[in-house]
Amino acid sequence: MKNLVILIGRIASQPETRHAGETEITGFTLVTDRPKLVDGKTVKNEAGYTETLAEFHRITAFNGLGASVAKHKKKGDLVEVQGRLHYSKWTDKEGIERYAVEIVAEEVLFL
Repeated sequence: MKNLVILIGRIASQPETRHAGETEITGFTLVTDRPKLVDGKTVKNEAGYTETLAEFHRITAFNGLGASVAKHKKKGDLVEVQGRLHYSKWTDKEGIERYAVEIVAEEVLFL
């Protein structure tokens, strides 16, 4: 069994770092594009180029990896993220169950 995600995209938000005890946690949003489909076919614009839809992914990197991303990368930079999907479930203050998904980065390549 394997939980592996590989994304190539641009950093959509400035990486932000926080601390939980001795653990350094850096989070940022990565944006990727996918072809726009209608009735199973890609949509082309007037110039003949394929139209795309943006998808936004929450990325979390820990300790040294996160510190490196926060130090050297900024909004708009192109990166490849390799990691795994992580699902969270919690109950908020109003008693409503909430869910979230993020990619926990194991490697971030600066492109």
